[in-house]
Amino acid sequence: MPTSDPPRVRPSDAAELRPGAEAASSPRPPSTPTEPARILIADDDRFARDLLAGILRGAGHTVEMVDDGQEAVDRVAQGGVDLVLLDVVMPRLSGLEACRILKGMTLDGFLPVVLVTVRTDTASRVEGLRIGADDYVSKPYEETELLARVASMLRIKRLHDQVATQKARFERLSVHDELTSLYNYRYLNTRLTEEFKRAERYHEPFACLLIDIDQLRAVNDVSGRTAGDAAILRVADGIRRCVREVDVVARYGGDEFLVVLPSTHFAGSVVVAERIWRECSGRPVSGDGEARRDDAVALGTGELPWADGPRDLKVSVGVALYPSRDVRSKDALLRAADSALAQAKREGGHRICVFQQQGYIYTPSLGPTATRDRRPVTATAPDSWRPAAERPISSSRSGDGQDPGRKGP
Repeated sequence: MPTSDPPRVRPSDAAELRPGAEAASSPRPPSTPTEPARILIADDDRFARDLLAGILRGAGHTVEMVDDGQEAVDRVAQGGVDLVLLDVVMPRLSGLEACRILKGMTLDGFLPVVLVTVRTDTASRVEGLRIGADDYVSKPYEETELLARVASMLRIKRLHDQVATQKARFERLSVHDELTSLYNYRYLNTRLTEEFKRAERYHEPFACLLIDIDQLRAVNDVSGRTAGDAAILRVADGIRRCVREVDVVARYGGDEFLVVLPSTHFAGSVVVAERIWRECSGRPVSGDGEARRDDAVALGTGELPWADGPRDLKVSVGVALYPSRDVRSKDALLRAADSALAQAKREGGHRICVFQQQGYIYTPSLGPTATRDRRPVTATAPDSWRPAAERPISSSRSGDGQDPGRKGP
């Protein structure tokens, strides 16, 4: 198997290699300004590898060396390589074959591959570029030119990585809310349609919870937007802890969240609603500012005044179910959840309201015993609300570890 010829060192390089040579006699050309990178050199000629590695290390790069193309492929597969320099003629796996494999391995990203060889004919250059090589360096190479080409490839890679990062960020933002990292309304609309069609097809129960933060505007006015954002994050994290992996949690509006509960009956949806209500009820993170601290001192309690209302973080929950008499479509399900939430807010907030054939509205207790406040419900849709059923809804879990009326893990 033929091996590559050692590179012929030019006079400027030879002066540096001579022992005792003075730097003033042959100054080292300045390297192109670039950020340090991890560069892999594949060459079966040890002298050529060491020479090339010395030049790149002098420019501040981290250099790894291997003997052939196969070792180069194995090393790139481990990750963490920013650029590859391949000699064309190597045992086991040639530089051209290694380049073809490397380009196939990095379809989702950009890994610059530069071919280094003594061949200077046009056909060899064209062949290397056709199989995917990003640049071509001929031996003997000038140090300044080599560093400039390496810097150019690294600059292109950095730009490509920045574009890929921004693309991934925009793709995430297209389906996620930036503040809470929950799904946004765009994703919710698509997913809710899919879940509703699946429930129709397989005749499975389906529930939606619409959750609203009470007096969030007062939090923003008194404690600042930072405290309002902290309250939103607190509720979002609390909802996450109360649902299954198959459930869908999305930010539905500024202070509203919607939870989609596949395969969930009436009893299960009420249990989840009560669990969320308990988890999200608490004191929010206070804001900063001298005026707000002065208000807290004036109260004598160190607590923040929330307009004329309570000072604790509270939520209201509206529950809608499918199938039910007045819910025959996805839009009807959302309207039902919104009507239930509106009714809970009209009753004073900080409570749970279920939209079903029989209206059910109550305020759970934060203590160990849940005392429900049942009261008649004013009609919010034709023949949809009737006085609440007098049977209690248990919040205990069944023996198999699942909530009553809930299927799945």
